[in-house]
Amino acid sequence: MHQPYYKDLLTHETDLPWVRLHGVKDYLDMALMLKDFPKIKLTFNVVPSLLEQIIDYTNRNIKDRYLELSYKKAKDLTSSEKAFILNNFFSINKEKVIAYFPRFYELYLRKQNKQEFNTQDYLDLQVWFNLAWIDPSFRESYPELRNIVNKGRLYTEEDKHIVLDKQLIILEEIIPTYKKLAKRGQIELSVTPYYHPILPLLCSTNSAKEANLKSLLPKSEFRYPADAKFQIESAVKFYHDKFAIPAQGMWPSEESVSESILPFIINSGINWIVTDEAILFKSLKKKKRDTALLYQPHLLSREEGKLNVVFRDRNLSDLFGFVYHSWKAENAVDDFIKHLTNINKAFSKDDILVTLAMDGENAWEYYTNDGHDFLELLYTRLSESHFINTTTVTDYLKDHPAKSKIKHLTAGSWIYGNFDKWMGNPYKVKAWDWLLEARKELDNLGSDITKEKEALAWKQIYIAEGSDWFWWYGEDPDGSFDKLFRRHLTNFYIIINKNPPDYLNSPLNP
Repeated sequence: MHQPYYKDLLTHETDLPWVRLHGVKDYLDMALMLKDFPKIKLTFNVVPSLLEQIIDYTNRNIKDRYLELSYKKAKDLTSSEKAFILNNFFSINKEKVIAYFPRFYELYLRKQNKQEFNTQDYLDLQVWFNLAWIDPSFRESYPELRNIVNKGRLYTEEDKHIVLDKQLIILEEIIPTYKKLAKRGQIELSVTPYYHPILPLLCSTNSAKEANLKSLLPKSEFRYPADAKFQIESAVKFYHDKFAIPAQGMWPSEESVSESILPFIINSGINWIVTDEAILFKSLKKKKRDTALLYQPHLLSREEGKLNVVFRDRNLSDLFGFVYHSWKAENAVDDFIKHLTNINKAFSKDDILVTLAMDGENAWEYYTNDGHDFLELLYTRLSESHFINTTTVTDYLKDHPAKSKIKHLTAGSWIYGNFDKWMGNPYKVKAWDWLLEARKELDNLGSDITKEKEALAWKQIYIAEGSDWFWWYGEDPDGSFDKLFRRHLTNFYIIINKNPPDYLNSPLNP
């Protein structure tokens, strides 16, 4: 479960609502669904910077422009605010969500046909955008929301407040629910380095060459392994503070790994990590896919200690993420069970571990009913199976300790086994140049910087080290991530009492 760090540290504002909206659509319902399936065990991976932002919402410590314009009375909206709502309040899947609700779809068509909106149209749009993002299970289980869905149109300001207030109630339940299910043993929670950085690139941007010899590199090497160490250790501490137990597992951001990061992970007390199958076969110098190697945990014995690693089955994971949403739920589940049946036949004498790992939020809006039909049928079939057990990594390792050892873990990620997604074009390497220039300033802070400002400056740099800014550079559809990255760096210079470089005033252009 991950979202970038959207909040402006100086203004406490966010221009993008995705923490809140994915929070009410994806993070809680997937956990609550398990109460009807006691045999199903899952691992939920949490990113501290995401949970920190969720807590900001529940503490009312964030200014969300989308939320503020949702609360504002429709009759009081200015022309520019109306334009913003028209441009942004249809930001959800058209076929699987908007078209499902007649009034929402009617408003969508009015906008597409450039028809004029009246006050009631804007009010209904404010309601439907926020209501449609709420998971279907909550729209059904809360009587007030069910009534508003059934009403369909001609909403009042009171109706709107019910929807928006319920969103915050849902957000408040996320962390306590995870904590309760983890304590019960039905889920395991793993953790990601705090601000979701690509750890190997923090240790050295030159590691991109280990993963792909043709990779572009910044003008100067970014080499701050201490930052990688902090991102890991602060995540482990945050996890312990919030869940009152030590973290056993870590999902390195984007499953990006290298030998250089292993000492920090081992020393933090983490027992296992997950990464992509491509890393396994590259590490073992296997030219062909070997499922006998894939379907077992492996051991990394290093000077600092031992670390277990499991590798995701990319093919099966990607069926969930990118294929099954276009199938009927019954056909998709039949296909998946067929794959597991064939795997079971091939390894009939062995107890094997098939690891599925995928994004926790991005797939489901492409599924009918936000994936509930698919997941409920899947969990039913898995619960009834005589040869499949769902398990967590920690539980599996207790009874099946890793036997296979990997001497050298090749650098790479779950995206084609390399780091090109964060280093693969001139825009991305230029962003690393800008980050390096800012990071150097921390080595020469003036004596006029207070302890509070120094801590805030460090936090701002750690945020700027997050993976998402580099992911989108060169392929950012509307420039929003470029804008966010430049704002984070600009704020950093303001915090340390220096004029931000002029280049931060314009979109990055290599």
